[in-house]
Amino acid sequence: MPKVVTRFPPSPTGYLHIGGARTALFNWLFARANGGEFVLRIEDTDQARSTPEMTQAIVDGMTWLGLDWDHGPYLQSDRTELYNQHIEKLLASGHAYYCDCTPEQVDAMREKARVDGTKPKYDGTCRSRNLGPGEGHVVRFKAPEGLCAWNDLVKGPMHMDYQEMVDDFVLRRSGGSPMYNLAVVVDDADMGVTHIIRGEDHLSNNPKQMALYNALGYPMPEFGHVPMIFGSDRKKLSKRHGAMSVMDYEKLGFLPEAMVNYLVRLGWGHGDQEVFSREELVKLFTAKGLNSSPSMFDLTKLTSVNAHYIKESPVDALVPLLARYLKDLGLSADDTLLAKIVPLYQPRATTMVEMAEQCAFFLMDDEQLEYDPQAVQKNLKPAAREILADVRTLLTGLDEFSEAALEGALHAFVEQRELKFGMIAQPVRVAITGRSFSPGLYETLAVLGKDKALRRMERALSLPQD
Repeated sequence: MPKVVTRFPPSPTGYLHIGGARTALFNWLFARANGGEFVLRIEDTDQARSTPEMTQAIVDGMTWLGLDWDHGPYLQSDRTELYNQHIEKLLASGHAYYCDCTPEQVDAMREKARVDGTKPKYDGTCRSRNLGPGEGHVVRFKAPEGLCAWNDLVKGPMHMDYQEMVDDFVLRRSGGSPMYNLAVVVDDADMGVTHIIRGEDHLSNNPKQMALYNALGYPMPEFGHVPMIFGSDRKKLSKRHGAMSVMDYEKLGFLPEAMVNYLVRLGWGHGDQEVFSREELVKLFTAKGLNSSPSMFDLTKLTSVNAHYIKESPVDALVPLLARYLKDLGLSADDTLLAKIVPLYQPRATTMVEMAEQCAFFLMDDEQLEYDPQAVQKNLKPAAREILADVRTLLTGLDEFSEAALEGALHAFVEQRELKFGMIAQPVRVAITGRSFSPGLYETLAVLGKDKALRRMERALSLPQD
């Protein structure tokens, strides 16, 4: 059995989006699960729309997701000579021919076919004219007759009529550049690709590509066409559904492990299991698990998966990530402090951006801390300020500022004054954080530190009262 080789061939005319990332992931997993190889190929034959920046963005997205490749990234723009060699081979074997029909003439042929009630396509005018190369001449492929059939990895047995699906399509433009279907087949054959998993929007390309494989005498790969991803309204996925580039999700604080887990569940399953480690995915992934029905992208679900991964991640893995998002806020801290902060937010943060924003009060200077007016109005009334002043006096006298010491001192204070804990907790919380919510009070005070906590309480006591 030949070694399994899969590929991901994005076009660098845009960023790596959800649909493309899922296709890359499925091909990567199929290769890894079968001990095979994974090829990254950049299909930049559309030079007018392809840019180096988009190529780099695709590479960055793949790298962030951890989808490493064994070969590439290849650029189709570097392989034009190889394509032309294959076009010459098809011309010599009689599978292709030159055509000098103008675009206007081809449009007229298609319009006539529409009027006649037949499939609009090129009518083969130049098939038997024996034209050679010349200005304005394209090279066309002679479409075969008969049935195109294959056993799709996702959809099962498929068949299409060549005459219905394929006209004498162009292999090379008049300007000399190769067309998509020719370049794809040549590349896949040359790179030894054995399995192709792609979106079902490529189904119409399958007869053309299979015909080219047969004409060139190359072994046929196995094809699998996965359904498209829709939004929650069952319409094509778009930005309004959260369909941003992969790296936009990185900027929003999503973890690559969460994105991979969510993407793989958009069209693949293994029983009722929802959460998979990368090692589990490689072990369990098979084409049989690919779904033949469309998937629905749900940003809420993705966020929930991300929250799970934040909660379960090792603290030391999140520390550098938190530092990266804090830097965007103009804040910094040493790893020792961040290692104390991270566990406070793991149970509640849904993204790393959210974690950075919520914990920012720990790191900012006291005078930078902004107080929520509503929180101040509700929790720092005159009676509450009296309690806060007494709590500050109590904490000033503590020799140890640990969670345990703080808990003991504050509980004793509450019992002595016959108060409910909330009567001291909320004033203290607002005083040290600027708002009415935070992680546990003892943990927050201990991480913030005695000096900072006392200074902020003093400042809160001096805030104007309505």
